[in-house]
Amino acid sequence: MNEKKICLITGATSGIGFAAARELAQRGHIVLGVGRSTEKNARVEKQIKNESRNAEVEYFLADLSSQEDIRDLSKAIRSRYSSLDVLINNAGAIYADWQESPDGIEKTFALNHLGYFMLTLLLLDLMWDSAPSRIINVSSGAHSGVRLDFNDLEMKKNYDSWTAYSRSKLANIYFTYELSRRLSGSGVTVNAMSPGMVATDFGKNNPVGSVFVPAESRGSKTPEVGADTLVYLALSPEVEGVSGRYFQNRDLVETSPISHDKETAQKLWQVSLDMTGQEQTHESTV
Repeated sequence: MNEKKICLITGATSGIGFAAARELAQRGHIVLGVGRSTEKNARVEKQIKNESRNAEVEYFLADLSSQEDIRDLSKAIRSRYSSLDVLINNAGAIYADWQESPDGIEKTFALNHLGYFMLTLLLLDLMWDSAPSRIINVSSGAHSGVRLDFNDLEMKKNYDSWTAYSRSKLANIYFTYELSRRLSGSGVTVNAMSPGMVATDFGKNNPVGSVFVPAESRGSKTPEVGADTLVYLALSPEVEGVSGRYFQNRDLVETSPISHDKETAQKLWQVSLDMTGQEQTHESTV
């Protein structure tokens, strides 16, 4: 087997996050899962350990729409591990109505974008020290056809759940491309992916942990098939050194023209720093 890797997966109690966590554990890697329910975390951790016969599976509790929880999660990871080889940002949700995060931010944007942004920056030095290492951001084809409105990023006016979700997935791609530029030459790669039309319960009662598919177009692809590209991007030698790209079904796919706007990506980066209180202290992010 290849060298054992430490892999952190958010939204890892259901859907493609769970499927990827189980597959990585079955391949003998160290799996750190993140979920927001103590009971579900314990149940899923036990299940994966039993099914994979791998004791090196550990679940951490965090609501990734909460900046305090993200900081606590980062501290918990650091207290247990001194390196991190793979970070899979997967946790996400769609909310039928405008909701506020614990920090007073519209919850879709707080969870789906700022959660990725903040957790990645807080763990980035561990990944730098572990290079070559990989970051994978779960986005969606929903990013196409929308643009960010910096005058109302939180959609306080005329909130629409699908537009809020689509914009957050566009933000994931801007983040991926901008972070890739900033990490050039560091040995840390960052890519985005779409699982495609996965048959999950995402969006039903606002669960967290996989990709949303509207009920009228819900696909029949299993979470295991949807997670295949996640595992591929995490482990495959075929994508070693590949960064700043977007994948679906293991294939490179082009994102919307607007997603390549560097000025917008840089503006979103600065706004995200301001909204999370982060500082660019690590040399690779300056």
